[in-house]
Amino acid sequence: MARESSSKIEHRVEVLREKIRYHDRKYYLESAPEISDSSYDVLYRELRDLEESYPGLIKPDSPTQRVGSSLQDGFKTSSHSVPMLSMDNTYSEDELRAFDTRVRKNLGLDSVEYVVELKIDGVSISIRYEKGLFISGLTRGDGYKGDDVSNNIKTIRTIPLNIKTDKSRAASVLELRGEVYISNSNFQEINKAREKNGDNIFANPRNAASGSLKLLDPSEAAKRKLDIFVWGVGEYRGLSFSKQSEILDCFKELGFKVNQNYRVIEGIERVIEYCNSWIDKRDSLGYDIDGMVVKANSLSAQKKLGRTSKAPRWLIAYKFPAKKVETILRDIKIQVGRFGTLTPVAVVDAVLVSGSIVKRASLHNQDQIDRLGVKIGDHVLIQKSGEIIPQVVEVLKEKRKGKEKSFKMPSKCPVCGGSVGRSKGEVALRCLSQSCFSKLKNSIKLFVSRDAMDIDGLGESLIEQLVQNGMVKDYGDLYFLKREELSNLQRMGDTSAGNITASLKKSKSQPLSRLIYALGIRHAGLHTAEVLADNFSSLDQLSAASFDELSDIDQVGPKIAESIVDFFSDSINKNVISKLKKAGLNLKGKRVKLDILGGKRFVITGVLKGFSRKEAEDAVKLNGGRILSTLSSKTDFLVAGESPGSKLKKAKELKIKIITEDDFNKILTEEKMAL
Repeated sequence: MARESSSKIEHRVEVLREKIRYHDRKYYLESAPEISDSSYDVLYRELRDLEESYPGLIKPDSPTQRVGSSLQDGFKTSSHSVPMLSMDNTYSEDELRAFDTRVRKNLGLDSVEYVVELKIDGVSISIRYEKGLFISGLTRGDGYKGDDVSNNIKTIRTIPLNIKTDKSRAASVLELRGEVYISNSNFQEINKAREKNGDNIFANPRNAASGSLKLLDPSEAAKRKLDIFVWGVGEYRGLSFSKQSEILDCFKELGFKVNQNYRVIEGIERVIEYCNSWIDKRDSLGYDIDGMVVKANSLSAQKKLGRTSKAPRWLIAYKFPAKKVETILRDIKIQVGRFGTLTPVAVVDAVLVSGSIVKRASLHNQDQIDRLGVKIGDHVLIQKSGEIIPQVVEVLKEKRKGKEKSFKMPSKCPVCGGSVGRSKGEVALRCLSQSCFSKLKNSIKLFVSRDAMDIDGLGESLIEQLVQNGMVKDYGDLYFLKREELSNLQRMGDTSAGNITASLKKSKSQPLSRLIYALGIRHAGLHTAEVLADNFSSLDQLSAASFDELSDIDQVGPKIAESIVDFFSDSINKNVISKLKKAGLNLKGKRVKLDILGGKRFVITGVLKGFSRKEAEDAVKLNGGRILSTLSSKTDFLVAGESPGSKLKKAKELKIKIITEDDFNKILTEEKMAL
């Protein structure tokens, strides 16, 4: 390439950038391309070649910088400048009316103007601009902190890297909130490619979008053709708005993609009518929506209504009823879970339900089969419970031909042949054998899973080999496997065996909460495990806890407490825990609890300035106090932040001591103060 004067080169680079930005907008935002793909490629290649020849001219907002040139090591976590809260939701028209009644009552109005928007079924993100320049993109995370996925966000063509308008120049800071999604057509293309390559296909477009945002290689993320609709604002300086509808109009003016189907509507009955009009139209959109979002339009009204710790009080999501899809039930298989529960599963003709292909659906138990009157060969309706778990909800008995077969649960475990029975007060049948292959396999699957001990390489087929060959009789045996033993198994080699033993060694240092979850205590899920780890400094201390001590912990309760006591009283479980101790696993919490708060019980309400809700709760637990979710006569303190809501009134009625955030800080820093 001939060398030209630097001023001419610089001018040409800027001209190319502006042309490419213009054509990006025409193609991706307005769906009105003015040049062919090949002509666009000529402009892009010229810009890329010039920047390679003159690297000093490269700017972070250049169209060539959308895709990073190297892999990322991982995602750092950053704080949201304004909390990115979730939203309350409902499937009921009456609850929408009740929401409107609360809003009107709190605002003292007879009628309220709402903005009604489509609820895009995607992944929420926050994008930050400073002086018009793209700075970062974060996932929602826990609402207070999110993963920095900026490099993958930059691959989305409908997100400008530099906003060049009078308004953007006035805004020193602008944070937009939006929903990243994948269109249905792109989703089908992605799954076809994955199936061809032998990879697992995505269940639905939302999962595909979420997985794409977490890819460590931005060039791979770019291939997924992510898209976005922006719908809200976080921190902003230099701009002023009085209504949500003004915010959406501003976004369009700035060059962002806003879903055009929002409406400003006064009166809840008209809102409900508009929401319901989309139930049948949603399949025509080309992307997934799972409901509508109803927001008070006035920003001053939003401020007055405030928020809880989890969600704003000025908006609600109206979720569409789950779709029911017809298919044919071909067989009923029995699955045996890690607690021995026998679950009947319907094998059905493959059918698309709420965005994913369904071939199996839950029948829950024999009582449910009898209630539905379901038979093998029936035409049935499938629905996803909470849009997640497929289940049979109805039998189309009028379509029977007389050849359908009745089904009864087996009297023996279909896996091991052991006896089955019911616990008192339960409907489900359970395998009673302690040596059931399926129970053991599923308990090990949980133990090695990502949320538990996170042991790479131990997939289902390998676990089956280990159990069938008698190499593992419980998850404690995993830590005594030798590399040579593993390398002799099918589809294993020395390298793979070495990776697994290294992963097993690494897992020994997992935190106590992970280990508690991995043990597979009945009714004790991941959240309960975290609560237990916050209240007990070691596994030994937890195993020695009494029923009363456990059930007194907020979010544990009698049912879970009984299950924990039963687990640690069982001789087989005691033997497994002895193996874990011998293997050198971490059985202690990292944090040493102080006793400043002396077991006092706290309820936290409203918004705190210096703490997120979780940070405040952790501070109480760390200093020897207890967190309660509801007020009662047992509560010692109500910590009242901004917009405390009804709990403040109830605390006064119960004569509970009410303290401010400043008081709370003093209690934590000055031993026993005010206690």
